[in-house]
Amino acid sequence: MDTVIAPSLLSADFGNLARDVEMVNCSDAGWFHLDIMDGVFVPNISYGFPVVRAMARQARKPLDAHLMIVEPDRYLALFKEAGVEWLSVHYEACPHLHRTVQHIHDLGMKAGVALNPHTPITLLEDIVCDLDYVVLMSVNPGFGGQSFIEHSFDKLSRLKEMCLSKGSKALIEIDGGVNAENAGALARAGADILVAGSAVFKASSPQKMIRDILIAARSAREAVR
Repeated sequence: MDTVIAPSLLSADFGNLARDVEMVNCSDAGWFHLDIMDGVFVPNISYGFPVVRAMARQARKPLDAHLMIVEPDRYLALFKEAGVEWLSVHYEACPHLHRTVQHIHDLGMKAGVALNPHTPITLLEDIVCDLDYVVLMSVNPGFGGQSFIEHSFDKLSRLKEMCLSKGSKALIEIDGGVNAENAGALARAGADILVAGSAVFKASSPQKMIRDILIAARSAREAVR
């Protein structure tokens, strides 16, 4: 799979959300990334179903929803109905993770599990073969614009090795602090999907920034093939 850039709409201008969604539609990005926060699992609140449905009506690319919420099982069907195609829940929020992943699949969505920076990848050993993707948080979840945690490179490499050893086809998504400077190294280490928020929406030309991140990532991946 070629590297996918997924701009995080948490960093968009919510006063001009339709404009920013259309910008991503017309860019080299592959997905939209939606950060769903409840003010409990993380200390911030983002947006709910009316906004997700509005985005889905305008988006011409897949919606990837990252649930940073407690009790995500209560809302899975609603995200499917809202138009989400890829859905990740946090390991730390799911006491019955296998059942949650099965429910996501039963609803017809791709299932992912997200790990906070301090959560070891070994906790996914018994479920990684059931996942469509794993989300590695490279910042502490809850707020956009944070700096990349450098230890994430090592964690990414170890996750890639674990997926290969287990025969898992799960894609690896990196979320937090992604930019044109580190995209190449992340792709070389095994990242398939790069979530970029502030780097894109605070750029003077967001579409050029998306292209620059994508070129850096794909060039690096081609170099190691």
